[in-house]
Amino acid sequence: MSVKIVPRRSEERGHADHGWLHTFHTFSFASYADWSHDQYGCLRVINEDRVEANTGFGTHPHREFEIFSYVVDGELAHHDSMGNKEVLKRGDVQMTSAGTGIRHSEHAHGPKQVHFLQIWALPYQRGLQPKYYNRHFTDAEKTNKLATIVAPVNSPGVIDSREAPGPTPIHAQLYMHASLVSPQTTLTHALPKPASTSSPAKAYIHVIQKSGYNTGPAKGGRVKVSGAGEEGVVLGEGDGAYIAGETRAELRIENVGDRVCEIVLFDVDAA
Repeated sequence: MSVKIVPRRSEERGHADHGWLHTFHTFSFASYADWSHDQYGCLRVINEDRVEANTGFGTHPHREFEIFSYVVDGELAHHDSMGNKEVLKRGDVQMTSAGTGIRHSEHAHGPKQVHFLQIWALPYQRGLQPKYYNRHFTDAEKTNKLATIVAPVNSPGVIDSREAPGPTPIHAQLYMHASLVSPQTTLTHALPKPASTSSPAKAYIHVIQKSGYNTGPAKGGRVKVSGAGEEGVVLGEGDGAYIAGETRAELRIENVGDRVCEIVLFDVDAA
């Protein structure tokens, strides 16, 4: 079963350095507009952000998006109009289902920079009541396996409450998996059934920047992404790839570098 893989190189992403914020945009966002990279199914935003100590995003509104943060390093303080106050640390996943509207702020907490992914998805229904969720996943849970850390709220094993074990609930047809892949290790993943029978199974992979900015496949960590029996594409830190194929087609993710790679993988519009 064939798999099509189209790389999205880090140096081609939207990029801004505001001093207090160093950010990379996989999809069109803020002043970066590229209609060939506007969204992928319900996946609308993947921003890789580094916020300097004692700075952050002031209070601002959102509505009709599922907005979640995946903390890579440092600590992120979150306040919102629903009364939630959290300090998020490495391994935390915080989900804000904005629904009919919320306001929130995010700041670096403590004396160091915070590095995190901010991800937005389009909900499967408009006008939902705003909700907040928080989950934690250890490095051990993600080492050399694809840990499912976000899943649709109505999926088996997903608990619709603020804090609970298991995946973070999301009101979208989206699954997110995370892994720490050791050198010379290969993970496999079967592409899931899409929500629409007329569409191919879709996924998106992103390799988190751990060694610096735009290190490329020649420096930092490297993974090779391929379908069964295919040569595949090598991705460096900050790179991503659009993936499409037949339902249950096998995706292979091999660490071909000399260090642990942290990756996130999204099953997009999956049933």
